[in-house]
Amino acid sequence: MLYWALMFLVIALLAGLFGFGGIASTATGMAQILFVIALVLFVVSLFAGFLRRNS
Repeated sequence: MLYWALMFLVIALLAGLFGFGGIASTATGMAQILFVIALVLFVVSLFAGFLRRNS
């Protein structure tokens, strides 16, 4: 998931560089959403690992 977030970030940067503001803002939004989802999944798996190890 982080791979896709980075790909959307690269697309946003390239689109912004070439002047495609709409595409850049859409790609930036998708990159942010995917990054937050990946971060939440990481934290959930981290807590699940701690709970499993302590039981």
